Amino acid sequence: MAIKKGSTAPELTLFDSDKNAVNLADYKGKNLLVLFFPLAFTGVCTAELCNVRDNIALYNNSNAQVLGISVDSLFTLDKFRKEQQLNFPLLSDFNKVASTAFDVLYETFPAFGMHGVSKRAAFVIDKEGIIQYSEECATPGDLPDFNAIQETLKGLQ
Repeated sequence: MAIKKGSTAPELTLFDSDKNAVNLADYKGKNLLVLFFPLAFTGVCTAELCNVRDNIALYNNSNAQVLGISVDSLFTLDKFRKEQQLNFPLLSDFNKVASTAFDVLYETFPAFGMHGVSKRAAFVIDKEGIIQYSEECATPGDLPDFNAIQETLKGLQ
């Protein structure tokens, strides 16, 4: 069960696809949309992140930084980000620290019997580091409720 609304977001550091260390606490003072996704280069993950790319103005206008997180290596995420021309950082949770802290890690991924894959989940974290929206998708094929996410962000302005 994903970390709940009203909880303090975990403080953790991951590497982005440009090999920079990124700490969630670095974004205090700014709203965050954190999107966990199972695997780069898969159909649903590509559709989800490209939808965010194409609608980035909605998030920018809400003073929100978007971060995508998966257990893929930072090298895989770099190639994926470039190929899809994603306009927000992708963070590697290769060691599964973030997925564990947010409680969105499959013990066994429904496809291919893989272990330790992030669930598809979305979190809105406010400027003070408090989770204001938490959604764990029922299956890897489901997408987060982007309308509810945008409504949450509008309420934080």
